[in-house]
Amino acid sequence: MKSGDIVIKEAIGIGDNEVDALNDAKKQLGLDENAEVDFEVIQRAEKKKFGLFGGQPAKVRVTLKETPAEKAEQFLRDVLDNMKLESVMIEKKEIEGGIEFNLSGEDVGFVIGRRGETLDSLQYLTSLVANHSDNSYFKVTIDTGNYREKREKTLEILGRKLAFKAVKTGRKTNLEPMNPYERRIIHTSVQKVNGAISWSEGENANRHVVIGPDPKAKPVRRNGGYNNRGRGGRRPYSANRSEHNTPANPDRKPLNEGGATGLYGRIDK
Repeated sequence: MKSGDIVIKEAIGIGDNEVDALNDAKKQLGLDENAEVDFEVIQRAEKKKFGLFGGQPAKVRVTLKETPAEKAEQFLRDVLDNMKLESVMIEKKEIEGGIEFNLSGEDVGFVIGRRGETLDSLQYLTSLVANHSDNSYFKVTIDTGNYREKREKTLEILGRKLAFKAVKTGRKTNLEPMNPYERRIIHTSVQKVNGAISWSEGENANRHVVIGPDPKAKPVRRNGGYNNRGRGGRRPYSANRSEHNTPANPDRKPLNEGGATGLYGRIDK
C-alpha cells in the first residue's frame, strides 16, 4: 500500500492452515476469496503431537486500507449528501499523481456558487482530506460541465481587455479578489499585451490583481506624433507622472505573486 493510506477495517481469520485462515478473514470482511489484500500471518498452524497433544490453528490478520483517491471521493460524497445534493453524480478519472472529479445533475449549480467560490472551496477541502498524513502530494480537481475551462477563457479575455485599457488610458485597474490559480491566468494574459503589466496586492482572501501601464514602455507614435491618452488632444501617458503609482517592472513579469501554492497547487500542511 502507498504511504498515507489509513486503516478502515481489519479482521483476524482462523483456520487449519494459513490459506484457510486468510479466507476466513476475507469472509469476515465481506470479500471474495480471490480478492487481493494485505495480510499478516500472526500464528502458523502446528499439528497435534501424536494426534492428541498441543497443536494450534493458523491466524492471519487482513487489513483493508483507503487510498487518497478513495478518501477524497468519500469525503466529496458525504459533503454533497449533507448539502442535500444526493442527486449530484460523481464521475472520476485517475490522472498521473492525482484524480479528477466531474459533477453532474440538475442541482449542480448549487455546487458552483458565486463565480465558482463554492466549487473552489469544495476542491480545497477535498484536497486537504486526500493529502492528510501523506508525505507526497496528491492532486485533486473538481469540475462540472467544463466550468473551469469556461472560467479560464473568461479570465483570459478580461485580463487582455483591461491590459489594452491600461495602455490606452494610462490608468490602473483593481480586480476582485481571486485564488492563486485565477490570478496566474490574469497575469499570463496581461504579459501578452505590450505596454501593460500586472501585480498582486492585498493579503489572504483579499489578495487581488492590479493591471496598469508599464512605466518602462515607450510611447507609440501615430500619424507622425505621439498617441494621445484620450480625446481632446491630451498629452500621452508618461511613466514619470506622479498620478501613476505603478511598480517598476522592466521584465513585465507578475509582481508580488509568490510561488505556485494554494488552492490549485501543492497544499502545505
